[in-house]
Amino acid sequence: MRVNKIIPEKVHRVFTAAIKQMVQGVLAGSGFINPKPLHAVDLLTRENSALHKIKLYRNTATAEGAITGAGGILLGLADFPLWLTVKIKMLFELAAVYGFDVNDYRERLYILHIFQLTFSSQKGRQKTYAILESWDEYTNTLPGNLQDFDWRNFQQEYRDYIDLAKLLQLVPGIGAAVGAYVNHRLTQKLGKFAIQAYRMRVMNFV
Repeated sequence: MRVNKIIPEKVHRVFTAAIKQMVQGVLAGSGFINPKPLHAVDLLTRENSALHKIKLYRNTATAEGAITGAGGILLGLADFPLWLTVKIKMLFELAAVYGFDVNDYRERLYILHIFQLTFSSQKGRQKTYAILESWDEYTNTLPGNLQDFDWRNFQQEYRDYIDLAKLLQLVPGIGAAVGAYVNHRLTQKLGKFAIQAYRMRVMNFV
């Protein structure tokens, strides 16, 4: 609560706006080079490739967090959208590793649900898992083109989950260490959740 009082309200608005723009960008498929999905590849090869990509993006996020955390409030603000981009790009890559084409908006929606699963309260996580568990049935209820997404709930859950950690990154003297640690730990966690989510889908096809 003390940190929240120290950080200006406009900083909080920047965080919210960054999440909103990220969500809308992913839904529209803009700003990302979509990787080609792997086909006719065994699960072990997919898993090894996924672990390699997670390590690559985790290290990138760690370095980015340390650099922006050392730069004070201005660079700390830059970390938020940059880190979001790193995490979403990683999920695009992991989707392709498991053979799913992110040109399909439903796959981008699946990615956002993985994001929600990782960075939500326990109640929100249970709700999201139930959707992922019956994904095929859920997608049958979707329109041909996605026009609406509950980004407000998405960003609120996400902010509630990581707000304190990222706000501490703006504090002089400890920002670099906090930024590196948080980005490393949570990017790794997102990758693990993504592997489990895609493993669940792949095993359903067997």
